[in-house]
Amino acid sequence: MDSQKLYDAHKLLWSKELPNGKSFDLEIKNDRYGRLLIKNSLCMNLSSDRMCPHFDGKYNNRFDGWLSELEREDFKYKVRTIGGHIIFPAHKKNGFTINQARGVSRIICDRFDLTLECIKRFYRNEESPLSKTLVNYKDFFDLFIDFKGYIDFFLLQDFIYQEEQIQFSLPFDNFKRSPLPQSVDEYNQYKKQTIDLINNRNKRVLESL
Repeated sequence: MDSQKLYDAHKLLWSKELPNGKSFDLEIKNDRYGRLLIKNSLCMNLSSDRMCPHFDGKYNNRFDGWLSELEREDFKYKVRTIGGHIIFPAHKKNGFTINQARGVSRIICDRFDLTLECIKRFYRNEESPLSKTLVNYKDFFDLFIDFKGYIDFFLLQDFIYQEEQIQFSLPFDNFKRSPLPQSVDEYNQYKKQTIDLINNRNKRVLESL
């Protein structure tokens, strides 16, 4: 079930002036199925998306036993904080939503760092594994003018470093390797990097209020 508290936090954080100078005025409504939606007058309806997967219980439980119970619960809690959430368009346009496309893609596996690399390439008119989906939501991304505008608006500065390079949570080789951790060490690396990024973004969120 959608969390009213989470959606209220999205409304509070993202109801502000956009990089294009227009006001992003958001309100929370229920759709006909009782699910929460974020409505606005500038583009399509929006919904909350958890940015970073913890992988626990997924992929035929291949990661069972790779983390202690305490580590697993800490990781699952952290990705559920507001710093681990973002908003994307809620409804399908010519196929999957962004949320669905990055979840079903075997090249992305729901990872936000890889999603962010695709969004960066979209703004640069470069191909990526999510190109066909992202172009369907051009009106949404146009609200932020460019990649820097998108990053600054959603307080994602810690997810990049100099010259708009992505802070990847695992080694990146232009989408050739599996997006999943391949060893216990890689899983721990992914967990630590993800938690650090979310902690930093949570701090930015608090400072922005």
